[in-house]
Amino acid sequence: MTIRHQVPRPELPPVTVRGGLDDLVSLVSGHSWVALTGAGMSTDSGIPDYRGPSAPPSNPMMYDEFTSDDANRRRYWARSMLGWQSFGRAEPNAGHRALVGAPGLAGVVTQNVDGLHEAAGSSPVVDLHGRIDRVVCLSCRTYSPRALLQQRLQELNPDIDGYLPAGAAELDSARLRPDGDAVVDRWHDFRVAPCEVCGGILKPDVVFFGESAGRDVVASAYELVDAADALVVLGSSLTVMSGLRFVRHASRLGKPIAIINRGPTRGDDLATVRIDAGTTETLLALHDARLPGQ
Repeated sequence: MTIRHQVPRPELPPVTVRGGLDDLVSLVSGHSWVALTGAGMSTDSGIPDYRGPSAPPSNPMMYDEFTSDDANRRRYWARSMLGWQSFGRAEPNAGHRALVGAPGLAGVVTQNVDGLHEAAGSSPVVDLHGRIDRVVCLSCRTYSPRALLQQRLQELNPDIDGYLPAGAAELDSARLRPDGDAVVDRWHDFRVAPCEVCGGILKPDVVFFGESAGRDVVASAYELVDAADALVVLGSSLTVMSGLRFVRHASRLGKPIAIINRGPTRGDDLATVRIDAGTTETLLALHDARLPGQ
């Protein structure tokens, strides 16, 4: 039997707005800063978030579930095969593009797995939770493109329409999940593709719930935060510690922190500037404010 785990939605106090665009401009103007981005950064690219005000309940698979049970892997890859049709076509939005070459921006640390910061041209980017466009074998550690696996899955499971809910003409965007899979009603007879090198278990090169980010990746993120003058959080509720730790770290170092997110976050009490708004609109406004150096 598959155990479902809903993403926690802790009760948070209402947002206490601190300052506005002018304060954000002052915080980053003439300073180096790091962007810490979450799922809210990609909602304007058609990828839903886990915890936004309109996000539906979600139950992502835990790492132990995936590795310990063939049935769980069939369910995961059936969902992923369908979700990839939409997720794989997502493109950077205006917010992603506004970050590219932004004055003073020293780098991006992202909790997202969609690769849209790199696609937009940002560098350096620390993919804290990995990349959904890569697949890794858990036995021989061979990496391969997710697009190639998609072709193999489609060949093994040609009746893709049969996995959609009754009466659904196409994959509805509301069924797409932020980690690249989709809700499906049929998966028990789904055929999973093994590693072509050793026949081992293939897993997306992303950090599952219940799994930890690589130490070298985390260290790279800390290095960016340590070297910058300020931290700007974009589109993250900071519910999980993987993102919140950098906000707490920056606060301990006495660095100013700006948080731009729709709805409350776990880091609100540490924010120097707190704007309750979307990331795209705020970054475009910041760009139009013509910071020194533009």
